[in-house]
Amino acid sequence: MNAEFLAALREGGKERIRRVPKTDFHNHSILGTRLKSVEKWIGLSLPKPPARMKSLQAMKEYAEQILYPHIYSREGFEFTADSALQDAIYDGVVVLEMSLDSKFIEMFPDRKNGFISFLSRLNRKYQQKINFRPELGISRDQNFREIEGVLIRCIESSCFYALDLYGYERAQTPETYKFLYKKTRQKGMKLKAHVGEFGDAESIRKTVEVLGLDEVQHGISAAESVEVMNLLRENAIKLNVCPTSNLALGRVPSFKSHPLRKLFDAGLFVTINTDDLMIFNQSVSEEYLNLLRTGAFTDEQLDHIRARALESA
Repeated sequence: MNAEFLAALREGGKERIRRVPKTDFHNHSILGTRLKSVEKWIGLSLPKPPARMKSLQAMKEYAEQILYPHIYSREGFEFTADSALQDAIYDGVVVLEMSLDSKFIEMFPDRKNGFISFLSRLNRKYQQKINFRPELGISRDQNFREIEGVLIRCIESSCFYALDLYGYERAQTPETYKFLYKKTRQKGMKLKAHVGEFGDAESIRKTVEVLGLDEVQHGISAAESVEVMNLLRENAIKLNVCPTSNLALGRVPSFKSHPLRKLFDAGLFVTINTDDLMIFNQSVSEEYLNLLRTGAFTDEQLDHIRARALESA
C-alpha cells in the first residue's frame, strides 16, 4: 500500500493525489485535454458540455457543433495531443496510452510520413517526463480500406504501441478488422478495442475472440455475464474503464452502482481512466476521488487498482 496515496484520498487533497504515480490507458488525443486549454488557445469561451447526455450520439453532436470547428484540423490535432500530454504529466500520470485517430493522417501534407513524424517529435519532447505510448486509432464509422496502405505503414513504423478500434459498436463486425489485427499482432503491438460500453456481454466475447484482444476499452457490460467475466479473468484481459464517461453518457445511473465494482469483486483486471478530458472534465486523480467519495470503493481498494495498473505497465 502507498501511504501517501491513502492519506491523500482520505483528506481529499487533489494536489497530494497528483504527486502519486498513476496510469491512463484510455485517452483520446483530440478530446484528451481540458476545455479551458482549448479556450485559451483559440481566445474564446465555449459552451460547456452537459453534465449528463442521453447517448454517445449526443456527445458526438456537442463535439461536432461546439468543439470541432476549432480543433478538427492538423493544427488542432497537434495542439490537443500536446496539451493532453501536459495535463497527464500535471496529474501525475507516468504512463499514458493515447489513441490518435487515423483520420488525421490525411491532414498532413506528407501523407506517408507526416503523422508518424509528428508523433516522434512529441515523444522526444516529453520522454523525460512520461512514458508516452501512442495508439493507432481507427473509427468503425470510417472506411479504413481507403487508407489501408497508410495504416499498414503506421503499424510497421514501430512508432505505435497499440491498435485501438472505437466508434459505434454495431457499425462494423469485428471480422472486418481481423486482417489488420493479425498484422498488428505480428509487429508485437498491443491489441485493444472499444466494446461493451453500450453493447452487451456477448459482443465483448465475440470481439475478444475474433480480434485476439489484450485489453478492452470500457467493457463494463461484461458484468452481465459470469461466462464472459470468467473468459476475461482467465485470459488476463484488462478492462480500461472510464467511470465519469459512463455516467455522463447515461450508461450507468451513479458511481455507487457502476459495474466497475462487480468486475473488481469478480477478480477482473480493471483500471481507471479519463476517456475524453475535454468532455468529462475529470482527471485520473479526480476519478479516484469520485469513487471514494461516493462509497463505490475503499481507499485501499483504489490503491490496489492503481498499483496493479502501474505494475502491468
